[in-house]
Amino acid sequence: MSSKPKLLILELWGLGDLAIASRFLQEASKKYEVTLLAKPYAHDLQQKLWPEIKVIDFIAPWTAFTGKYRLHRWPWKKLLTTINSLRREKFDIAASGRWDPRDHGWMWLTGARQRIGFPRSKSNLLLTQKLKIPAKLCHRYDQWRILGQALVLNVPDWKTRKPVNTKNPSLKRIVIHTGAAQAVRVWSLDGFVDIAEYLEKLGLKVSLICDANQVSFWERKGRKPLVPKTVSELIQSLSEGDAFIGNDSGPGHLAAALNKPTLTIFGPQLTEWFRPAHPLGMVVEGKDCPYKPCFDSCRFDTPRCMTEVTQGEVMEHLEKFLVQFPEN
Repeated sequence: MSSKPKLLILELWGLGDLAIASRFLQEASKKYEVTLLAKPYAHDLQQKLWPEIKVIDFIAPWTAFTGKYRLHRWPWKKLLTTINSLRREKFDIAASGRWDPRDHGWMWLTGARQRIGFPRSKSNLLLTQKLKIPAKLCHRYDQWRILGQALVLNVPDWKTRKPVNTKNPSLKRIVIHTGAAQAVRVWSLDGFVDIAEYLEKLGLKVSLICDANQVSFWERKGRKPLVPKTVSELIQSLSEGDAFIGNDSGPGHLAAALNKPTLTIFGPQLTEWFRPAHPLGMVVEGKDCPYKPCFDSCRFDTPRCMTEVTQGEVMEHLEKFLVQFPEN
């Protein structure tokens, strides 16, 4: 039986959110017996990134993109079964890296003796240790870092580069992912064609990953893209590359968690919050919009913050991105 304190961590949202939390989870597993409550694909990440952690899969109904508060459709039996199972675990600590009262209410229901989080909307009443809300433009990774400090963990600053006498990784193969969970985050497919051709002219190998609805486009271009059927397949494909290029989406964050430098094309979200957390990572900023960040609920016919990002701008950033790597 483990002598470590039992720690419950909540990260109930997307693949990218879980990937961002990876370094925190790795450090937490050294000191605590960690259970992670997360969506089912956390099992795939667990096998590769944090094998010491126990995963309980749970799809919180309030994390749906639409219709999240149609209470009559909530799986109430599943919710009750899950909370009873968590209560039987008798956790010493429950914690969340979000200032989300729903997380805090769930933590309270588990019966954990200590409940640590960032209070919001009077959720401080549900917490035993209240963390100071970070700066407005604090990166999501840094919220986990603050939580790590409260748990006496050594979660490093993601922006810290390796010592100057350590070479950057060599570059032979680049993975390009042209999809995203939400259409408003997808940049021009024709633009990605130009990127792939440019990289190949430089003598680099390109692995192409796309969403299922993009396959016919790439086949018309004479290419055979990979469409991962599982997160495990996605992890394997990302692991085979030396760097990643793609949209603001979960695969980019997963690539960074796998220690792959990333070049990410942004649109509706803020890079300060959501850029992939890798010290060699770079971003192409989406165009300004008075509603930014809109959290993928675009008020226009087309997401101009993304569609007006030009090929020239992306290629300029790509050239700077490639300079970081030693010549082969």
